[in-house]
Amino acid sequence: METPHVVHRAGTVLAAAVVPLALAAPAALAVPPPAPAAVTPAGQSQPAAHAIPFTEATVTQHDDGSYSVNWRAQGVQSVTVYADGRQVARGGAEESVTVRGLPAADRQWFRLVPDRGDPLTLADRSLHLASAPNFRDAGGYRTSGGQWVRMGVLYRTGQLSKLTDADVAKLQRLGIRTDYDLRAPGERAKAPDRIPQGTRYVVADVTGEDVDLPATPDQAAELMTEGNRAYVSRDSARKAYGALFRDAANPSAYALAYHCTAGKDRTGWASAALLTALGVDRGTVMRDYLATNEYRADEVKEILDQATPHDAAILKPVIEARAGYLDASFDEVERRYGTFENYLHQGLGLDDRTLAGLRKALLAD
Repeated sequence: METPHVVHRAGTVLAAAVVPLALAAPAALAVPPPAPAAVTPAGQSQPAAHAIPFTEATVTQHDDGSYSVNWRAQGVQSVTVYADGRQVARGGAEESVTVRGLPAADRQWFRLVPDRGDPLTLADRSLHLASAPNFRDAGGYRTSGGQWVRMGVLYRTGQLSKLTDADVAKLQRLGIRTDYDLRAPGERAKAPDRIPQGTRYVVADVTGEDVDLPATPDQAAELMTEGNRAYVSRDSARKAYGALFRDAANPSAYALAYHCTAGKDRTGWASAALLTALGVDRGTVMRDYLATNEYRADEVKEILDQATPHDAAILKPVIEARAGYLDASFDEVERRYGTFENYLHQGLGLDDRTLAGLRKALLAD
């Protein structure tokens, strides 16, 4: 086995694609490894614990098996990186490193341990499932208050009907315990989920109905915009998202995955609402939403390539994540409820105890 080392560096297609809208206009939980004991020179006392000092941190897995680990931390002089219980890198307060030679793993976790403050555990956000490219961790983001959304707990994804046996087995090993299906009846019947044995399956239909196909690109864009407003206002949506939030606050449901068909719109609002409730800033929430375009790039290209020019023009507004769509949801929150906190209480029916439990379970500080 190679020793880990580190390198520093600075028609039919139309119908199938529109179905994900589904909206008319009007096993044991796999947990990150524990923190290794901090190494303190003889005769020196260990610094008192501080809040997590990292303001930025990401892990990216590459095709050659290497990992990029990037971070920025305040008030520290050094950061030691551990993987598989071994030190694999070390750097200063702001660093970008590449780690090679780690053994194959379903998911590789890295523990970033600063010389002052609390450690942070991260992995690549994507699970790299060939049959579900948009299956990714919903956590790993910093809140405005300096806390971090835990990883390995909540996952967002597209449809699970095409999962291979190998990918189902991987999800079993990663401890996917709850599956929230946000799709409409027609979608569920046409493409039922494949999930690990023993996983609890929950139907949380956001829309309650399927959708007619748009006839023009402008109609498609308007359908998407109005649909995103309805994720906030429609009774079925408020019921579905309220149920999801309650389970997201319940550690016995972890790890929990939630999805629609593309993992873009109904799933996108679920993630945006959860992250906002946890205190993640709007810019970060938007970047997470738009990241679907990167994860689904090959899938989207294949759909457009197979369509006629006329259909491709209609499909493009439907299968892309666009900032204006998510903005429409937030605008609807403000219009109907005034504040996001009011939306959580009045719209989703969540009480203070549930929201406090959600934040306690999902935030690390």
